[in-house]
Amino acid sequence: MKKQWWMETVGYQIYPRSYKDTNGDGVGDLPGIIEKLDYIARLGVNLIWICPFYKSPMDDNGYDVSDFYNVDELFGTLDDAKELIRQAHTRGIRVILDLVMNQTSDEHPWFVESRKDKVNAKRDWYIWRDGKRDKNGNRLPPNNWASFFEGSCWNYDDLTGQYYMKIFSNKMPDLNWENPELRKAMADMARWWLDLGVDGFRVDAIAHLAKETSFRDSKMKVEPGRFAPDWRKFSNRDRLFDYLAEFHDEVLTHYDCVTVGEVGGGANVEEAQRYAGFDTKGFNMVFNFDHCWKNGAFGDEGRTLGKLTTDVIDLKKTFERWILGSEGKVWMPQYWLNHDHPRVVSQYGDTEEYHRESAQMLGAVLLTLPGTPFIYNGEEIGMTNVDYTSVDDFNDVWVRNYVPSARKRISEERILTHLRRASRDNARTPMQWDDSVNAGFTTGKPHLKVVGNYKRINVRQQESDEHSVLTMYKRLIQLRLHSGMKDVLIYGKFALVQQDHPDIFAYRRFDDNSEILVIANFRDYKVNFAYEVDTYELIISNVVNFGSELLPYEFRILRAKGG
Repeated sequence: MKKQWWMETVGYQIYPRSYKDTNGDGVGDLPGIIEKLDYIARLGVNLIWICPFYKSPMDDNGYDVSDFYNVDELFGTLDDAKELIRQAHTRGIRVILDLVMNQTSDEHPWFVESRKDKVNAKRDWYIWRDGKRDKNGNRLPPNNWASFFEGSCWNYDDLTGQYYMKIFSNKMPDLNWENPELRKAMADMARWWLDLGVDGFRVDAIAHLAKETSFRDSKMKVEPGRFAPDWRKFSNRDRLFDYLAEFHDEVLTHYDCVTVGEVGGGANVEEAQRYAGFDTKGFNMVFNFDHCWKNGAFGDEGRTLGKLTTDVIDLKKTFERWILGSEGKVWMPQYWLNHDHPRVVSQYGDTEEYHRESAQMLGAVLLTLPGTPFIYNGEEIGMTNVDYTSVDDFNDVWVRNYVPSARKRISEERILTHLRRASRDNARTPMQWDDSVNAGFTTGKPHLKVVGNYKRINVRQQESDEHSVLTMYKRLIQLRLHSGMKDVLIYGKFALVQQDHPDIFAYRRFDDNSEILVIANFRDYKVNFAYEVDTYELIISNVVNFGSELLPYEFRILRAKGG
């Protein structure tokens, strides 16, 4: 394995719409990120990933791109983007952008031309098919495949009487990567941004570029009237890796850049190596979702009204499977959440009595695992899920699609409980900068309601508190990137300790020269955990005086004596 600069980074994901608004329109912007670069530098991260700010009608918060070469006026100008890249670089911070490769907006000029008729030059840049008819003559989609956003993955277009494929929203038609002209256009666009100075990409929804081209019905059994969530019809297919090899040769090999693909929960460890193996023509890393829902929140749909319990054994064995399966073969990114997931302190921690302790513990685990860690903005102060009291407070396109169908099955109370736990809006609320109106995010009306706890959970309060979540994150990042334990924390091996302990996530990081022991209590009660105390010295903990029991959400980072 050749050591690369991106292995020695701590990433920080920024959701620009909710980070900092400088013009009072209630939407975060690129000048707002520039304004906060000093804060980001003080945090200690050296890589930022910025979610899409391309021109877009914003059906799905910018992942529906209508112009890849321009900045949406909501976020600023192309000159703002150039200045952001320049100023980040002067602070030693690299910048990667979201590269949206699976779909465009239906307002993109390519699609506008594609839907004009069946013979235009852009028709084959998207996936068009004839529909079917049932026995009563009613029009049906080409097949029974489901969309990730509820309903069919096909949308009917009156103009030419055909359906176009869209695995996300109706306004996000999928691109046809079988078309070589389309592939060339996407490569040209990626090179344009790299030439502008960006340091790489997080590649959105990369697993879905290749589809099963027979487009036959799925044989998956589903309830009458529902579509089959047979994601393998358009996820992680063999043909995809031909596209990636071509993109690698045409674009990536010509730049000192980093690429992180999003493969979701459908790929296994072996497939991750096909995407990002050290000897693979693909990406440098891939995100997977396997560890993100180990408390059952995703499938619960509000049935459990009390507190959900984290399956700690499953959580740590999932990490182990990926880490050991990747060792020596592929470099891993590590993260607790992104813009599509709930806040981790609400998932696996405590938002009230043990907020500080649990948020710090979760940060300690993230920043001591193998691979490149990514912090999501607000995670460093322990931001929580929403406290909304009405489904009308949510504006995620997934929620708009989900609620009407959910109301036919479950109560409003259960829907609201489910959304407060699982909606993507949980991670998309405004960044909580201080205790002023709107948490210091905007002087106008924020695009999404601020979480009500911003007066006690905010940056300004935590910057002046030596015991805060933010202060702990700074210490942990310093430990990972700039201490004598840097090599073992970044490149050392990983081994679980007491892997069947139901409450404690403990592991060793070790190499030929040193050993680190990380112990993390995932419970809101005291837990016994035996280890050879005399052979280790404490480096960092989130409690002052610790004994033989671990306190609620306590963590300890220890170093073997003499190592």
